[in-house]
Amino acid sequence: MDFDLENPFTNFDISSSSLCSDVTSLFRVESDHMLSETYVKSLRVGDFDFIIRKGTVSSISQLCCRFDPFLSYLAVNYLDRFLSSQRLQKPKPWVLHLLATSCVSLAAKMQKTESCMPCLQLEESFIFDAQTIQRMEMLILGALKWRMRSITPFSFLPFFLSLFKLQEDPESRQALKARASEIILKAQNDVKLIEFRPSEIAASALLSASHDLLPLLFSSFRRAILDCSLVNKEGVWSCYGAIQETTMEGGYEQVFEVVSSSGTPINVLDLQCSASVSGATTGGTSPASDGVTSERLLKRMRREDLVSNHTVQISQS
Repeated sequence: MDFDLENPFTNFDISSSSLCSDVTSLFRVESDHMLSETYVKSLRVGDFDFIIRKGTVSSISQLCCRFDPFLSYLAVNYLDRFLSSQRLQKPKPWVLHLLATSCVSLAAKMQKTESCMPCLQLEESFIFDAQTIQRMEMLILGALKWRMRSITPFSFLPFFLSLFKLQEDPESRQALKARASEIILKAQNDVKLIEFRPSEIAASALLSASHDLLPLLFSSFRRAILDCSLVNKEGVWSCYGAIQETTMEGGYEQVFEVVSSSGTPINVLDLQCSASVSGATTGGTSPASDGVTSERLLKRMRREDLVSNHTVQISQS
């Protein structure tokens, strides 16, 4: 079964009449997918983690620019959860590109879109062979404790929409869902919102969407959400305020226009490319100081012979 961001459990039926009882499990386990307080705090103050995240998210966006934005969302989710539990020791730029590539590769596998992935190559011409990507994937999987069916705000959208009683108005329901999805996608890049629970972000995104699209029904929608016994009312209201503040500052652009690829896609794990690492070794410096896995990367194709012996050193935070 393909992984759907709205359907984190294999036995979770979005269309089921027992949705309200089924979704209780989502609220119960969402805390297991939250980021550590230390990591969240470091992002808010612009610490080293903020710099690493910003650059790696940018790489993920480049890799996913031709595809469904939900692929990028899931990859960044894996990145945040990885960085939340692990700490990279002064990584070289190519290490972060490898991390971005591996997060996208894992997300593509989960959504079973890896056969449509193009060659994962960024502007800087960092190209990694399949074995190197797989080794980094194993590090990520271990850090995430193999919990790849992430609980995200999208997982809660069907439940909260069911509280709005819009079954007889499918157009309004779809419009609210689309606008809320845009807000959720944008919220992932906003460090002010990263501390909130997935359920709080989902509820707040729908409230913000209803405020924009169906203002006359906003009060009833707000009451429906805040009256739900499963909801953290204080968290939802704080998150809603943060979303409104961000909206006033810059707004939420449309994110669903996906550029179609004109080339022939290939499987990311079928790549037989080499890794080009510019500036990887400098006169006598120990490779262990970079912070990347002790692995001899393959020779660059044809003329160049840039081989390095790097180690990814990742320690528990």
